[in-house]
This record gives sequence, structure tokens and C-alpha cells, in this order.
Amino acid sequence: MFAKTIRKDHYGYYFIAPFFIIFTTFGLYPILYSLYISFTNFDGITTPDFVGIGNYVAVIQDPLFYKTLFNTLFIWGVSVVPQLTISLVLAFILNDKLLKGRDFFRAVYFFPNIVTAASLGLLVSLIFDWQSGGLNHFLVQTGIIQDPINWKNDPWFMRLIVSSILFFQYFGYSMVIYLAGLQGIDPSLLEAAQMDGAKKKHIFIHIIVPMLRPIILFQMITSIIGGIQIFDQPFTLTNGNGGPDRAAMTSIMYLYNVAFQSTRFGYGAAIAFCLFIIIILLSVASFIMTKRKSRS
Repeated sequence: MFAKTIRKDHYGYYFIAPFFIIFTTFGLYPILYSLYISFTNFDGITTPDFVGIGNYVAVIQDPLFYKTLFNTLFIWGVSVVPQLTISLVLAFILNDKLLKGRDFFRAVYFFPNIVTAASLGLLVSLIFDWQSGGLNHFLVQTGIIQDPINWKNDPWFMRLIVSSILFFQYFGYSMVIYLAGLQGIDPSLLEAAQMDGAKKKHIFIHIIVPMLRPIILFQMITSIIGGIQIFDQPFTLTNGNGGPDRAAMTSIMYLYNVAFQSTRFGYGAAIAFCLFIIIILLSVASFIMTKRKSRS
């Protein structure tokens, strides 16, 4: 019925070859070519001029790069910390089988994740528009304010708007990931804790959170990767200029402006690999912090 020996023919390679061909063509080769371009001055037309680590030195000395990096990390921190916390609490609440309408609320909370990031950015931009925005129109009509407010003229407010968009769009996705993790926890543990008189907040803190540490680590690392790559929301919100004092210009927006608007592809590639290193460092830091907490 079953073969006693495993045939090791070469035909299996034909089945896995398409993946490696596609990955090499559209994944590995562009990465390696971008790494080469990062050591050159290249405008996309003429022959690349090799400059060594000159582009990386320029990135390290570029104050605008640090400004956009600060914007990115600020927007990421303000949106992700409440997002991961509130989504975990909501997942714990919606995991209760006795809760009525929990499937409805799961769908409602996840719905913003279906909307594209560019659409949300454009919608919020229209709401906070100075002259024709819906918010100013409502406040003026109700007599709360006399004259329209130029919301987009405040740098810190622009950062908070972008953070709010990210929170609104992704907290439902995080909630679903936590719900999947909660399904893997043995219900008998929670029932035993309840029988011993433990309250829900104690069950949440001392049982749920420790057992979900791998999921929390996954959420942290994926949020770091996605947070450093923020582009659509601030780009559509500020029409690509980053808002007042470039307060909402993220690192990827800066990379886009340098590479595709100024045609400085070598410098743009160097920025990309610097961001890649930052993502690795932040991911490793999150992994170490999570492991230390689990040991303690």
C-alpha cells in the first residue's frame, strides 16, 4: 500500500522552480540591485557613478532624514500603543461566549481594515479642510466657533490626525489576531481560575496576557515593520508635501520624494537600507524585551 522507499527523482524540482524563479526575479534581484545602487549616484538614465559609502554618510548627516524618522516613530508610537492595548481588551471581551451580538461587533470593529489607507487619508483630509471641511462647517453652523479653523496648519495636530487614522484602521485587525490567540488557550484554565474566585481583571492580567506573549511579540514586530513604512495616509492627507513644517512627512515619503521626484535613486536606496537596519534593531529590541518579561 505504501512504498518502502522514498523516490528522490528530480521531478519535484519542477514543481518548486516557479516560486524560486519568481522570487529571484521580482524579490531577490531588486533587493541586490538596490543595494548596489545605494553605493552610486544614479538618476535612472545615465550610467551609475560609484561613490562608495558616500550616500550612507550623507544620510547620517541629513537633518531632514532624522526629522522624518522622528515623525514616523512618533506617529507609530501614538497609534500602536493604544491600538495594541485596546484591541487586546476588546478581544478578551468579545471572546466571551455569553456575550450577545459578539459576531456583529467583531465584524464592525474589523470593517475599517477593509477600507484602503489612501481612501481614509483622503476622507479625513476632506473633513478637516479649512474652507470646505465638514468639521468646520458643523462647528460654525452650531455656533461653537465664529471663523473656520485651519486644522492642517498645526504640526502636532497633523501628526495626531495621522496616528488616529492608523489606530482606526488597524485596531480591528489586531483584535482579530488576539482573538485567534485566545482560541488556543485551554478554557479549563479560565474556568478553574473563576472557580477559585479570580475576577476577570486578574484572569486577564495573570493568565491571558502571559499566555499571549508570542502573539503580542508578533503584533509588535509586524507593527514596527508596517509603522516604519507609513506612506498612504499622510501622503493623501497632506497632498504629498508633509503638511506644515513637514510635520507629517514620514521616512518613506521622504524616500519617495528623493528617489522618484528628485531622481536621486542612489540616495533613496541608501535611505531604504538605513530604514531596513532600523526595523531590524527595533524588532530585536522588542524580542529581547518580551523574552525578559516572560522570564520575570
